[in-house]
Amino acid sequence: MTQSKPPEPWMQDSLREGYAALARGDFHGAIDRARRVLTAKPDLPEGHFLVGLVAQAREDIGTAVQAFGSVTKLAPQHGAAWAQLARLFMRMGHVNRADEALAQAVAHQDGNPMVEDAIATVFSLLGDQQEASHWLQKALAQQPRHLPFLINRANNQMFLGDFDGAEQTLRSALQVDPGNANAHWLLSGLRKATGREHVDQLNGMIANSRNPKDLAYLQYALGKELEDLGDWSAAFTAYAAGAAARRSTLHYDEAAEAAMFDALQNSLTREWLDSRSEGCPDASPIFIVGQPRTGTTLVERIVTSHSMVHSAGELRQFDSAVRRLVNYRGRARYSAELVQAAAGIDVARLGEAYLSTTRALRGELPRFVDKLPANYRFLPLILAALPNAKIVHLQRDPMDACFSSFKQLFADAYPHSYEQREMGRHHARYFRLMQCWRERFGERFIDLSYETVAADPEPSTRRLIEFLGLPWEDACLDFHRQDGAVTTASVVQVREAAHTRSVGRWQRYGEALAPLRETLESEGIPLQLPR
Repeated sequence: MTQSKPPEPWMQDSLREGYAALARGDFHGAIDRARRVLTAKPDLPEGHFLVGLVAQAREDIGTAVQAFGSVTKLAPQHGAAWAQLARLFMRMGHVNRADEALAQAVAHQDGNPMVEDAIATVFSLLGDQQEASHWLQKALAQQPRHLPFLINRANNQMFLGDFDGAEQTLRSALQVDPGNANAHWLLSGLRKATGREHVDQLNGMIANSRNPKDLAYLQYALGKELEDLGDWSAAFTAYAAGAAARRSTLHYDEAAEAAMFDALQNSLTREWLDSRSEGCPDASPIFIVGQPRTGTTLVERIVTSHSMVHSAGELRQFDSAVRRLVNYRGRARYSAELVQAAAGIDVARLGEAYLSTTRALRGELPRFVDKLPANYRFLPLILAALPNAKIVHLQRDPMDACFSSFKQLFADAYPHSYEQREMGRHHARYFRLMQCWRERFGERFIDLSYETVAADPEPSTRRLIEFLGLPWEDACLDFHRQDGAVTTASVVQVREAAHTRSVGRWQRYGEALAPLRETLESEGIPLQLPR
């Protein structure tokens, strides 16, 4: 489609006003300018692009996709719109569409640093941190003081283990904007607090902030540093305030999640697995699964210290391959509909699709680790698609596991983790699902206890290496010395030796965690697992 005629000068002025309004958070003013322009000229791509940006800022994903889609219809070589679509499709779990949009964004990007940054974000979501680093450096080469680029680069450096570089980048970001909440939160996680200077600064910023996203960053930073200093009561107050602020910005469809878990148990039975055709025989993948903050990253670092095993990080490729093959386009990211469609999948194609899309990320060694915790849901599909792959499940005492997530500010994952009762009910669904998988397929995977590994790593490590069919190497006990990307909330902790400092930590918070404890107990979940 071609434009009928160039936009008039007043339209360009109105669009500039609209982008300026968006930059200062005036969504109504931005939409008013966009509507005025599009009423006069409906085929103006930049008008639709402005609508998409406003919708995205307001978390109206459906409208954002529609608006950016209109841009690509009007201007098929609009790299920025393709990049925004790729990012949105990844958030929605529409991986086929994300792949196509990313390819178009790369093909049509014109050196615009904003587009390069968006492309980097999509590569990061796909788990390719090295490629994300490449695009971020391109963006920063043009705009070295652009705050969002600096924040994204610091995150990327942390994932890659460059903590000194991340700190330097964050200091640069705070020179640009001393009050940037995200930068303060990231900075708080890099080092253990030894004094109250930053605590006092965070308290002052909290007193003057009303933005829930900023408050979440600031309160979680404050909670972490107060916990470092042993001020447990004040730390919990900060975590709880941060969690409430974060929860207010999220949509969490608990009913849809519960329906999905029911569908998993109803559809992926032992009879279902036995009736599948032969899967892909490749034995290279090692899946490490469980809840977040349960030692999955610790065990990944142990395994990938072996000379035959590559660390591929938290890959979304298995989930993505399922969605590609069923061509999932549902509005909910997780649903019973997705599971029911997946039950009919060609498992050999699923295994091959997974291996094909991980090829660039799994290195040259004979084996590789995929450490996406949430893959526990698809355990039977993994067994069917990749029958020679190994699966390692990490367990942790439920109260410690849940509290460790509650006091962690995640990106877009784990929306249940910011309210104690929601967290407890989610953990109960996970716990029962893993019991189901254990009863049906228990001989096909190994359970490891976080507490046991942390207290005495060698026996569990020897058992694990034997399960994986690998020869013993002493390097597996020196896991904290290795380099490599870590794309999890444990990015700093896994660079140190195993320890038990976090075991039983929830008990320091006593009655403050009563809602969580009561929910787990009412669901019949033990507060401590057998060792």
